[in-house]
Amino acid sequence: MSTLLDQLKSMTVVVADTGDINSIRKFTPRDATTNPSLITAAAGMPEYAEVVDGALMWAAKQAGSGAAESKVVELAIDRLAVEFGLRILQIVPGRVSTEVDARLSYDTDASIAKARHLIGQYAAAGIGKDRVLIKLASTWEGIKAAEVLEKEGIHCNLTLLFGMHQAIACAEAGVRLISPFVGRILDWYKKDTGRDSYPPAEDPGVLSVTTVYNYYKKHGYKTEVMGASFRNLGEIIELAGCDLLTIAPNLLADLQSQEGTLVRKLDPAKAAGMDIPKTPVDEAAFRAMHEKDRMAKDKLAEGIEGFSKAIVALEKLLTERLKLVGARAS
Repeated sequence: MSTLLDQLKSMTVVVADTGDINSIRKFTPRDATTNPSLITAAAGMPEYAEVVDGALMWAAKQAGSGAAESKVVELAIDRLAVEFGLRILQIVPGRVSTEVDARLSYDTDASIAKARHLIGQYAAAGIGKDRVLIKLASTWEGIKAAEVLEKEGIHCNLTLLFGMHQAIACAEAGVRLISPFVGRILDWYKKDTGRDSYPPAEDPGVLSVTTVYNYYKKHGYKTEVMGASFRNLGEIIELAGCDLLTIAPNLLADLQSQEGTLVRKLDPAKAAGMDIPKTPVDEAAFRAMHEKDRMAKDKLAEGIEGFSKAIVALEKLLTERLKLVGARAS
């Protein structure tokens, strides 16, 4: 009998949710995603010291002699994300997701500029636009940035997505892919209700992704749904058949070690036959729905804050490392 991971790969594109290249090599996913927290964690591992130092030296050269330390570090952060992306693309046959600085989440123009900058670095390394997804937070401003970028052929992965209004706005904007955060939705409901757990089929995160998936398939949207941020194996099993699932290495290992029959739960043909009314979402509707959705409002703000803190931590790490690299160079 085949493993649960092998069966899942037959119906869903499996993506590795990590910046650790060794884990990606082990589980052979089609795609990989990174975020500021994952990049910061990987950058602190001794085995990636050479990658970090290389990014800093590249940034120092780009900034020019006499450049402020902060400018070198800013350039190095982008370069580090691209360096990890380039290494990941040597392993996976598909795409890598590279995230725009979360502190730009409410600035459409700055997000567009940062995305173009990142894609430019990939292009300089010989990587085409089809192999990179630019990750943006699912704020109204982030969605509008993605709409512009998609028209330029720069495909986007809209992350920190928790509410139906975010999902619909992304689809209407022609976004290539969305990442609803299953586990973080569960976290919020457990805290809000005081419950310790939910059965997998009743998991609020699972139900949210299922609703989005069925809405997209019913109305013919091309936007891909990639469930993310899993807390347990049950959530993954309940979303078998989703377009993509991005899974952390520990849960990939669990899937690989277990055998049994995996039943497909999400199916485009079934969704097409459902009675699901279409909901128009313009900016006014988006903001009104966001205000009413306590969970989405809380988790989006919390997620942006968390990723922003990870960037600050990475800035600190790189600043300290820059002094060491400079000392060695002199």
